[in-house]
Amino acid sequence: MQQTPITAALIRTVVTEFYAKARKDAPLGPVFRRVVPDERWAAHIAKITDFWSSVFLKTGRYQGRPMPEHLAIPEISDVHFRRWLKHFGETTEEECPPETAALFREWATKIADAMRINIAMQRGKSLVELRTLTG
Repeated sequence: MQQTPITAALIRTVVTEFYAKARKDAPLGPVFRRVVPDERWAAHIAKITDFWSSVFLKTGRYQGRPMPEHLAIPEISDVHFRRWLKHFGETTEEECPPETAALFREWATKIADAMRINIAMQRGKSLVELRTLTG
């Protein structure tokens, strides 16, 4: 299977299009509007673009700490992670060749699972009851 190269331009497109959907989503939109006000939106897109560029292109540009930021959102739950993965998957399918979309989705799922586990542990919840989001 030949892999289509992931470029900085593709990453920016995926991030921009994904967040356009997520901001309109019923469960996700209110959280994003509260946590990332309009005046900080461009900086947020740049930060998340840097994150994915660090993942796929090894740029090292992302210097954030995503766990504390997500832990500070009291209402974050599996509902939000499922919607995030749904919209992210749809966006990658629309914007990327199939192999590239699959790679984005694989990483997104790993990241979501890691965040969910960390959030559950920090909140004193049982990991035994934590179920997969995609299955």
